[in-house]
Parts: sequence; C-alpha cells; structure tokens
Amino acid sequence: MSTIREINFDGIVGPSHNYAGLSLGNLASSRNAGEVSRPRAAALQGLEKMRANIGLGLVQGVFVPQPRPARAWLSELGTTIEEAEHHIAANAMSASSMWAANAATVSPGPDAADGRCHLTVANLKTMPHRSHEWPGTLAQLRLAFASDGFTVHGPVPPAFGDEGAANHMRITPSHGEPGIEVFVYGVSGGPFPARQHIEASKAIARLHRLDPDRTVFAAQSEDAIAAGAFHNDVVAVANGLVLFAHEKAFADRDALVAELAEKVPGFELVEVPDAEVPLKDAIRSYLFNAQLVTPPDGAMTLVAPTECRDTPSVKVWIDRHLASNGAIRRVEFVDVRQSMANGGGPACLRLRVACDPAAVDPRFLVDEAKLDRLADVIAGHWPEEVASGDIRSPSLIADVEQARRALLDVLGLVELA
Repeated sequence: MSTIREINFDGIVGPSHNYAGLSLGNLASSRNAGEVSRPRAAALQGLEKMRANIGLGLVQGVFVPQPRPARAWLSELGTTIEEAEHHIAANAMSASSMWAANAATVSPGPDAADGRCHLTVANLKTMPHRSHEWPGTLAQLRLAFASDGFTVHGPVPPAFGDEGAANHMRITPSHGEPGIEVFVYGVSGGPFPARQHIEASKAIARLHRLDPDRTVFAAQSEDAIAAGAFHNDVVAVANGLVLFAHEKAFADRDALVAELAEKVPGFELVEVPDAEVPLKDAIRSYLFNAQLVTPPDGAMTLVAPTECRDTPSVKVWIDRHLASNGAIRRVEFVDVRQSMANGGGPACLRLRVACDPAAVDPRFLVDEAKLDRLADVIAGHWPEEVASGDIRSPSLIADVEQARRALLDVLGLVELA
C-alpha cells in the first residue's frame, strides 16, 4: 500500500500583513490598497482553516513568515527600512510569502523518472515585493524536505517568470500513482502582466524529470488574466481525476480537454459556464481559488471562502451541483477574509505536496495541539492593526521581528532565525 498522501502546507500569515496594493493585476489587492489590515485576525483565520482541514482527516503542514523587513534586500538596494522611500519600504514589509501556492512547483515521486519528489522554488520575478522571497522559501524547503526522497531545486533563471504551483495542476487516479502534470502559462494579459512564462514551465518539467508524454502545457486565456485571474488557480483547480474550471479559464479550452481525456482514463471536467457564473463573479468570490481535496471518507470536498456563499450566482451554482450528485460532494466554507482582501483565497494559502508524511521534518507538520500553541503566540505577539502609513514605524518593526522570533521558538525552527 502506498504511503504517499497529500499534505497541504499553509503559509502562516505574517505579523507585517498590510494592504499596500503592490500586486498589479490582483484586483482585490488594488481595491483595498491603503485600508487598515488586521494581522492577528488574518493569522488566526488561517489557523482555523488548517484546523478545519485536520477535521476532515487531511494532513496539514505550515511554512513560517519570512523576516520582515527584508533587510538583506534593502541592503542590496543600498538603503535601509528607515531611509527607504515609502514604496520601497512597502515592498520590504510585504507578508506575501503567506501565499504558499507561489512557494514552489511540486512533482510527486510517481511522476519523476528517478522516483523522487521534486520541488522547484518559484522566482516570482514579476513583482518586486515577491521577487526577494525565494531565498527564504528555499531555506524552508531544504529543511522540510531534507530526506533522501526529495530533490529541492533553486529558481528558474529570472528572465523567465515562474510563480509556482498556482499555475500547475495534477490529474491522477490517486496521489501514489503516476499522474498527468498540467503547466498553465500566460501569453498576454491585456492591461496586466502574464506572470507565468512557458519557458519557466518547460524548464521545471525537465528539472523534475517528467515524462513528456504525461506533461501538458496550456495557455491561460487573456480574458481571464484581464479580468483579474493573475494566476491559473483563480479560475481552475484539479484534484484526482477532476478538473474544476471556469469556461473562460484557458485560451484553447477544447484542445486541453481533448488532450486530458485522451491521456487520462476516467478524466472528468466540472465546468462552470460563464452564463451561470460570470467571470467577474468567479474572480471576486474566488470560487476556483478553493482547496479541492479528497478526505479519507472519499467525498471530494471544496474548501471555499465565505465569499462564495455570499455571491448569489456562485451559491446557486454550488447548490445545483451538490444536488446533482456531481463530482464535488461537499462544500466547506471558511473565513479567510483578511487574506481575501489582499487577493488570496484558501488555495493561495497552501502548497500541495504528495509524499510520505514520515519523510517530512516534523517541525513543519501540525496537529490540533500544535495549532493551539501557534494561536497563543499569534494572540500574544501579532499586531492587531497595521495602517499602510505606519509600515516604517520603529515600534511596529520591533513588534514584527519579535513576533517572528517567538513563532520560530515555539516550532523549534531556530535555523530560520
């Protein structure tokens, strides 16, 4: 019997969480720029989502916030957090590493020629506030996945933008069997940048030693990017043999569906028509930026943000699908409103890694008791509110740095201090 299970590694929302509106093309980020954020509430909401997933019987892991301000990056720019212009300081204080779907691209062992689970850290070169994340992410990946069954790769050279698992899907009968890996790239995004370059996706497929016959490259639709789907996971998500997608997710929907149907016996498309859920509703509610998972009871479950319940067209579609006994058998709504206001739903907050949990550094895995300890640290150390004009405040910076140290102490991850 295979020991491979899917682990969802969630990024813990950092104490510097703020709304600086740094992400061009992310409509929620732009819409809420300048608003007052609530880092403590955001982090606790994230823990409650993890707790709900554990309740479903899923294996849960965490990644920790990166050092903020990003002093090493500021030094490379010849400045400090005290002296930097406001927009540079904002990029140095971003808590965007909480969106672990952008941490790396993951290919499980059954897909790779060498039988090892491969992870390539994303370079995130398109946006300044994310471009300096990869060294910190790589350090965590190399700790968490240090055992012999893993290969952790550095970033694709930055001429080619790579934004990680948010543009990658896997279709497979089970986590322990060989699957078809789908890399989604952008060509044009209308007024917004297309963030995933096809050459980055091809490089990752080669590095991960994937079978070309079981690897698919698909272009994201320009309409989707222009509407605010800055990553594929805003309009499509896969689990098992199911691809759950909006009608306008892909540039050539028919060709992709035909190729997957040919390559994957039992493949099923669950498609949401634009006539029933307009693209703008799908993106505002983050219907597809949900976690599509199969708990031990076998009932495929969509872990969706509460915004889906509150968007009439989306709620009608969900109710109709559940009543039809379709592929998705259950929907669990979770409150991650603080993350959503910055453009990240439940799926943005997690990186899926299919592997043997026993091979992972246990400091990165959590249960109910460990979540309780993390909640105590967050309640005691995370700022309650952060105004965007206060990000260079000496007292806030001191609080942010102390909060991270307290978290690392509880997890025993002193190497990351």
